[in-house]
Amino acid sequence: MEIKNDKVLEKDLKNFVENNKQLLTNFNNQTILVSGATGLVGSQFIKALLKANEVLNLNINLIGLARNEKKAEQIFEQELNNTAFKVVYQDIVNPISIEDSIDYIIHGASITVSKLFKEQPVEVIKISIDGTFNMLNLAKEKAVKGFVYLSSMEMYGTLDDNHYYASEKDLGYLDILNTRSCYSEGKRMCENLCVCYAKEYGINTKIARLAQTFGSGVDYQDNRIFAQFAKSVIDNKDIILKTKGESYGNYCFTLDVVSALLIILLKGKQGAAYNIANEETNMQIKDMANLVAHDIAHDQIKVLFEISGKDLGFAPDVKLKLNTSALQALGWKPTLNLKEMYEHLIASFKAQRGME
Repeated sequence: MEIKNDKVLEKDLKNFVENNKQLLTNFNNQTILVSGATGLVGSQFIKALLKANEVLNLNINLIGLARNEKKAEQIFEQELNNTAFKVVYQDIVNPISIEDSIDYIIHGASITVSKLFKEQPVEVIKISIDGTFNMLNLAKEKAVKGFVYLSSMEMYGTLDDNHYYASEKDLGYLDILNTRSCYSEGKRMCENLCVCYAKEYGINTKIARLAQTFGSGVDYQDNRIFAQFAKSVIDNKDIILKTKGESYGNYCFTLDVVSALLIILLKGKQGAAYNIANEETNMQIKDMANLVAHDIAHDQIKVLFEISGKDLGFAPDVKLKLNTSALQALGWKPTLNLKEMYEHLIASFKAQRGME
């Protein structure tokens, strides 16, 4: 779990507020509900806006929707006594009851652990579909000003090698007979639900298709590939790849994602989707591993391959580069490149471990 002594995250939150003053003041006196509040994006969205209250003397109220009380208490240890923030404990697969008035909703609750896509595909689909139905019904009930659904770049599937620079109108192949497709197909269906609620009920829904997101504040126990690479640097151990590393990745600094979500809430077109990524980060996994070994670890570690040939549940190799021109047209731009994202992540990990 993220711990309270992460001074790197605290500094990044202050910089975020300083760099987004004008944007943040648009949400003064507004109430924003965030589902998936204990997730990385949800928790940093909440922390960033509470920091904005503190620094800019705003009156933004945050409601976090979560299932795991213990996890919420750990992640929000410093925020739970803040009168502008409260956590509501409900499972979104059931109808959601919130007494407060709500101006905006960020719907980020989802199973995102790749291992579970293979082991619990039914649960992945149930949370996606039932949860999004319930969140949209809440948005309808509260007549919200804006609703942003957090989708994923995985919804694109496998695009043609000659057409892999993906704008929001593109769509690739997904094997619907592969259980791992439960996540990607679920995202596609939920996006369509958002569009249908916009059409039939006038809900101001928007869709954010996220690249892989990281930076300061990631839990040290996180086991996604970017976290494994960072921990290899800290522990001075070689990076071990279990595949050829030929799949292309797209990445974005976590707080850059937060600013993008605020802009989409404020300026995004009803029923539209927006890619969120730093386009300069696009590269193959093996190249990112080499970047970390060379530019971050200064060649003190190597990149090695251990390929067993067994089905380990990894996503199929994809060649995908997200086109973010639609989001940039709203006034958004990323602040940190991939090397800087790793520097912030590693410094944050060290702070969590008491190494700095």
